[in-house]
Amino acid sequence: MSLFLFLILVAVVLGIIGFVVHGLFYLLVIGAVLLVLDLVFAAVRLRRGSRRHRVVR
Repeated sequence: MSLFLFLILVAVVLGIIGFVVHGLFYLLVIGAVLLVLDLVFAAVRLRRGSRRHRVVR
C-alpha cells in the first residue's frame, strides 16, 4: 500500500512540475502515464487479493 501511495505522490509531483515549468511537458506526460499504470496495478492487486480471502461455508 505504501508503494501505491508513493507512486501516486511521484506522479502528482511530476505532473505539477511538468505543467508549471515551461519546456518540461514530458514530465507531465510521464506523470500521467505513471498515474495510470499505478491505478491499473492497484486494481489488479485488489482484484487478485479478494479471491484469496474468500471463505467457503
